[in-house]
Amino acid sequence: MDIYTEIILDYYKNPRNEGPLPDATTCAKEDNPLCGDKIRINLKIEKDKKTGKEKITKATFCGNGCAISQASASMLTEKLIGKTPKAAEKITDEDIKKMLNIPISPAREKCAILCLHAAKKALVERDSAKAKKLISCTTCKKKSARA
Repeated sequence: MDIYTEIILDYYKNPRNEGPLPDATTCAKEDNPLCGDKIRINLKIEKDKKTGKEKITKATFCGNGCAISQASASMLTEKLIGKTPKAAEKITDEDIKKMLNIPISPAREKCAILCLHAAKKALVERDSAKAKKLISCTTCKKKSARA
């Protein structure tokens, strides 16, 4: 088995940062109706006490879907923690594909980048009533996020 495939399977079977985030400041959901993948990204954004700049201090995900969608969501949460919202907004679809480091067919590309679209939506809508309503949503099945 290819080492990169093993890494994706590890993230799928042992997801990092999976579960609800009760103190999230924003979140957003995305789904892929063609294959049934669903991802919710939860973010906690706080001002850094030293610099005064906003940073993502916590990021979790929940949802269900194929190994690629779930592994990419897990990997993305690790990448988001510590970034400013502006830096997070600059992450591209190509960055996600590079992070996965396997060939992604056009049919699977939507699975891979679903998490990024949810994260960017959460950042754009973070002060909206819609994002605040989603924070209290109980769709995440896990009781606490895995760090």
